[in-house]
Amino acid sequence: MKKWALAAIVYLLAIIGGYWVYDANFKTEAKTPMDMSHESPVSTNESHAHNESGSGHHHESTGTEAGEVKPSFSYKDGKIEIMLKDMQSNPVTNLEVNHEKLMHLIVVNDHLDQYYHIHPKKVGPGKFVIPYQLAEGRYKAFIDVKPKNLNYKVEPVGFTVGNPVENHIHPSLVPDQTFIKTIDGKTVEMKVSSFEAQKPVTLQFILDETTLEPYLGAAGHVVILNESAGQYLHVHPKDEQRPVFETQFDHPGTYKIWAEFKQAGKVRVFPFIIKIK
Repeated sequence: MKKWALAAIVYLLAIIGGYWVYDANFKTEAKTPMDMSHESPVSTNESHAHNESGSGHHHESTGTEAGEVKPSFSYKDGKIEIMLKDMQSNPVTNLEVNHEKLMHLIVVNDHLDQYYHIHPKKVGPGKFVIPYQLAEGRYKAFIDVKPKNLNYKVEPVGFTVGNPVENHIHPSLVPDQTFIKTIDGKTVEMKVSSFEAQKPVTLQFILDETTLEPYLGAAGHVVILNESAGQYLHVHPKDEQRPVFETQFDHPGTYKIWAEFKQAGKVRVFPFIIKIK
């Protein structure tokens, strides 16, 4: 009788021990989709499509990284609205301040003779708004932000204001013969170190630096588009204190450069057109 009771106790302990081992080693690995639904995917890739050259920032629309941010853009009744969402349609709220702003919005018309550098305000999770009047025409917008822990590539967003004339022929950009521009009595000369594609290029701007003031935390800003406005570069000064910029043109073609400088309290935009071989 005692042997039977002892055997029963040993058998019961064996069953309990086996169930405990199973629970500890297997059950926790068999979570159902409902168990995992609250666990958000995390990315550690911080190599946005925002490259850095030296200490100057170089934002571009080229690159092979797949974007993890889906911006939506709308213009209606003189107001621009932008919404940033991730691939799961969640608002993108974790943005780095980039030259004093969370967002830089570049807008150009299809002739590339109208250029606007705008800073929409954040009004909610992932949502930015700004009132801005644009003339009738066709435009492209470039939403320049720097999300944390998400790949982002600046892509052109086309939109139309009003009812512009159809079948209008757009003349090709004509490269400048000289790189000297004067606006409001202020003269800027651009010196280019190389006109070859896929090689480092230094853009040095000669101007009256005695009246030069910091603009958005830097000595100036440079935005570059190719003729079709499909390739985008936003370059900041190499050392933030001097109007010297480093960049690279990945493809041959004609490009338009807008150089922005603040002198004696006023921001002026100096346009240049160059040919890259």
